[in-house]
Amino acid sequence: QVQLVESGGGLVQAGGSLRLSCAASGSFLSINRMGWYRQAPGKQRELVAVFSSGGSIYYGDSVKGRFTISRNDAKNTVYLQMNSLKPEDTAVYYCNYVYGRDYWGQGTQVTVSS
Repeated sequence: QVQLVESGGGLVQAGGSLRLSCAASGSFLSINRMGWYRQAPGKQRELVAVFSSGGSIYYGDSVKGRFTISRNDAKNTVYLQMNSLKPEDTAVYYCNYVYGRDYWGQGTQVTVSS
């Protein structure tokens, strides 16, 4: 079992920044796929940024150039630095880890006001 705990969400004005953290515990291996998804009201969950199992990084088109994913393997933690935030970035952000199945965190709300 793997447990994922997100933190760092909140309310920010457009153009501002936030950093999300996802701390993993349990049967966790940093070499596996891990990253961030988000879900806005009435919309499907979408990819934000992810480390593949091979170490490559993928970003959703809408966040390229503004968001940066990083990780600290010693702390089993993945981060999402979000800059130049827009109102359309408002969503619940979920941490995801894949090892035989998908593991999800509880989500953290990000609200960007115009």
